[in-house]
Amino acid sequence: MQRQVPELSIVVPLLNEQDNIGVLHQQITEALIDKYNYEILFIDDGSTDNSSTVLTKLFQSDQRVGIISFRKNFGQTAALSAGFAHAKGEIIVALDADLQNDPADIPKMIEKLHEGYDVVSGWRKKRHDKALTRKLPSKAANWLISTITGVKLHDYGCTLKVYRKEVLAQTKLYGEMHRFIPALASWSGAKIAEIVVNHRPRTAGVAKYGLGRTWKVVLDLITVNFLGSFSTKPIYVFGGIGLLSALVSLIFIFFVLYQKISSGVDMSGNPLLLLSAVLMITTIQFILMGLLAELLVRTYHESQNRPTYVIKNILEHDITKEEDK
Repeated sequence: MQRQVPELSIVVPLLNEQDNIGVLHQQITEALIDKYNYEILFIDDGSTDNSSTVLTKLFQSDQRVGIISFRKNFGQTAALSAGFAHAKGEIIVALDADLQNDPADIPKMIEKLHEGYDVVSGWRKKRHDKALTRKLPSKAANWLISTITGVKLHDYGCTLKVYRKEVLAQTKLYGEMHRFIPALASWSGAKIAEIVVNHRPRTAGVAKYGLGRTWKVVLDLITVNFLGSFSTKPIYVFGGIGLLSALVSLIFIFFVLYQKISSGVDMSGNPLLLLSAVLMITTIQFILMGLLAELLVRTYHESQNRPTYVIKNILEHDITKEEDK
């Protein structure tokens, strides 16, 4: 029997979660079975335990279950991206497979989405994680991301989020950028909301996150901020740095001339003169880099017929041509 197209897609990335998959499936079913027409997409990110066997049994017993299996571990961002691309529902929910996200929160998040929002992000206000290795770095990262992107959220790291499908269609994910989806979506005009969700302690399996990911978050944040602010005008970045370098170079030159005129200091032996020359060369290099970046941006957008804007909707009247008499 052929299933109807689901209105809701649950995307669950996982890595070595054999002890949690069955329980999570049961909890999702209990939370959604009488409320929505849904599907569950499990993305096996190269698990080396018995997760594949558990998933296969679920697939055989539940028509709502779909499985995407990677050949090796590509990371959570890649797993979510694959799930988003294959999801059939107009509303997409992402959550972790470690049972720390509570599927019972999904209905209230969808209700919030229907209030006119495009993304609803979970806020783990009471986290059951280690303070030094998880909570403290997370608070610092959330403050930094909110400050730099301008999209204020308490908990960017919470995987439990609800999206409208059209928002994700405009968002391409690379590296570790899944945590920045609300910021990327907001820059495209999406409305973002955040609500408190239940967070539970891990009871099985091993956490895949630690302090080692902090530097990746910082580097990805730099990339996201650049893409959000200057992806269509890179000359503003490189040219701005170049002009600043030129300004400092001119200040040094005038200072060298002042020393020569007022005190008779030899210009040829003045290190500031050499530094000003280096800065002027740096100015030329940065401006040329900006121009090259402008050419690359135009090639990127024009080769893919990719616009530099996102349209929400179009209202227009039909135009009827008069027939030739």
